[in-house]
Amino acid sequence: MALQESTGLDVYQTYFEPTTYLGYYKMGQNPVGDDVLQFSLKHYNATFKPAGGLRGKLLIDIGSGPTIYQLLSACESFEEIIATDYTDKNRLELEKWLKKMPGAFDWSPVVKYVCELEGDRDKWAEKEERLRRTVRRVLKCDVGKERPLEPAVLPLADCLLSSLCLESACGTLEAFRDALRHLRPLLRPRGHLVLTGSFDCTFYMVGDSRFTVLPLKEKVLREVLQESGFTIERLEKAQRGPETVLEKCSDYTGLFFLVAQKND
Repeated sequence: MALQESTGLDVYQTYFEPTTYLGYYKMGQNPVGDDVLQFSLKHYNATFKPAGGLRGKLLIDIGSGPTIYQLLSACESFEEIIATDYTDKNRLELEKWLKKMPGAFDWSPVVKYVCELEGDRDKWAEKEERLRRTVRRVLKCDVGKERPLEPAVLPLADCLLSSLCLESACGTLEAFRDALRHLRPLLRPRGHLVLTGSFDCTFYMVGDSRFTVLPLKEKVLREVLQESGFTIERLEKAQRGPETVLEKCSDYTGLFFLVAQKND
């Protein structure tokens, strides 16, 4: 019960429907989803660019959910990606796309958008295949545990990435701090943490289900990362897009994208 109260993860296991959630990622059909995608993908593209961007052997995505958009740029710069999530349904939905199973979500509009950012929209099919080759495993992850990925034993990652996960998984600021403390040992010394999230968000809707979110302020975010042994190298922010104001599916006021380096 303590775990459920502090992280809300059991609520996700029971009530979160990935196929409904993926409605946010149908480009041009959901203003909030477009707001998140366009902001995030632009900065992922800049962060993992071939010349001067982050690169390495292993990237671990924490709380992948049923989505792949956050990995489309990184798959060009890392030899191996491990996707993770707490819920069985999310991991199955992700595997469905990776294995080209019937009923898998159509990510091609998002993939084409990323390829356009990279300079060649026509390479979208090649990009999809590269990502499928690069994501080697999909593992269960529980950021509320001291060892979030146990029983899996992995080499230290060059990069940890997490998109719209920690503030949803952590019900309190203390739990948010604990999650970063639990994740830190997965990262090699001087490795990088890439986080995307929202400011001031207290909830979002998936169909008729309402999921609570830990509201974050920039000052608190900076303090927690510093306390957790990370140095922020870059923090990009954007106000919520005006076209989303009438959308009642979430109350976030803005988005952030940050790159931080583990201190040792």
